Amino acid sequence: MKQLPNIITLLRIAGSLSLLLCDVANDSFWIIYVLCGISDIADGWLARKLKCVTKKGALLDSLADICFVVCCAWTLLPILELPQWLWLWAGIIVVIKVMSQISALVMYGRCSFPHTAANKATGFLLFIVVPMTFVSVIPIIIVAAVATFAAIHEGMALTVRH
Repeated sequence: MKQLPNIITLLRIAGSLSLLLCDVANDSFWIIYVLCGISDIADGWLARKLKCVTKKGALLDSLADICFVVCCAWTLLPILELPQWLWLWAGIIVVIKVMSQISALVMYGRCSFPHTAANKATGFLLFIVVPMTFVSVIPIIIVAAVATFAAIHEGMALTVRH
């Protein structure tokens, strides 16, 4: 029972990878997408409820989040018509996050993925907004603003938490 949250997280990784095999126009893509989103909430909630929160589980959750975002990006970005400046903005966010991880690796000998409120808000908003991006670019701009704050905040948290 104590491994259930980690099992759910591993299933999210499998679900994320299966998105690469689905056609976005097919309902199966969006069903798996929603199940991955629900599992992201469920694994953390269950870990807290069962009192089995671990560093390993938190790291696995972060890796599952990265896997989900990368698989969604790989599948969706080629068909979304986003302005070039938004691509640049996304690249800057990625650079900030990568530099934060490199800094943590250099300073503390390990990477760290803080589960800050800003990171959680970014993940939730991104999950909700992705389907809306087919209609308008405005929601993704809001997410980019929150993600920028989250990336900077994460970098600051990495220097204070250790």
